Amino acid sequence: MTGQMIEVAKRVGVGVYSDGFIHAGNFAYLSLVSLFAFCVVAAAIAGFFGQTASGLALIEAFFATVPPGVAKALQEPVRAAMTARSGPVLWLSAIVSLWTAASLIETFRDVLHRSYGTTPSRAFWHYRLGSLGAIICAVILAMIAFSAQVLVTATEQLVYRFLPAAQTIAGYFAWGRIIPFVTLFIAIYVIFAGLTPTKYRSKIFPKWPGAALVSLWWLGITALLPWFLASFSNYDLAYGSLAGVMVALIFFYLVGLGLVTGAQLNAALANAHENGLRERGPELFDK
Repeated sequence: MTGQMIEVAKRVGVGVYSDGFIHAGNFAYLSLVSLFAFCVVAAAIAGFFGQTASGLALIEAFFATVPPGVAKALQEPVRAAMTARSGPVLWLSAIVSLWTAASLIETFRDVLHRSYGTTPSRAFWHYRLGSLGAIICAVILAMIAFSAQVLVTATEQLVYRFLPAAQTIAGYFAWGRIIPFVTLFIAIYVIFAGLTPTKYRSKIFPKWPGAALVSLWWLGITALLPWFLASFSNYDLAYGSLAGVMVALIFFYLVGLGLVTGAQLNAALANAHENGLRERGPELFDK
């Protein structure tokens, strides 16, 4: 078991060293571009369903998971991108933005194929259509979730009004720390499960280790990056008015590196499982 863990760690290290830094750079740039694109798509879909507030809440929820410096730099431009257009111009922008946002998904799909050592088994347009559909579904599901949250909050306040002790008991639980991790884990797990090469989508190849690693990585960066920038980096002097954008790029770069590491971890575990089956094959046949 120890030898297998060492082999897994070696493969992850080699994979991250070989591909991680390149893909992290691509991910940082595409994340910054796709964030605005995704917001335009969210604004168009939310407006179509009469849920503009839910679209804005979706973006606010994202900013709650990033360092304050990143949120401060991007909040106003993102809000402007969501509210500056209307009518046909908004839908034209949404179509272009939808394609741009789908490119980020395809980039991570490529990361997974490289990690598992596989090649795409379907045509480009098939994958692209799947990515476009995934983005639309993600926006609609998020709006449904935020609409439901309003009902849950109202119910919670009603319970607290009639049972004041319930509010005191609820205060003992650190839900504010648990919920972001659970939300991130579910979202990243769905991404891993949906984009992993077909050959390795079976339940015998676990996806949760990579999702858990990326979730912890993300929350760790969110907590440590502001402290690091405040303590060891004079980025305001170095980048001037672009300091906020650079902080966002650094954050997305580190997140991208974490995603590559998570993909490599899942691939290494899948490879170790396959090797174990090959070694046991003759024994099982003899029995």
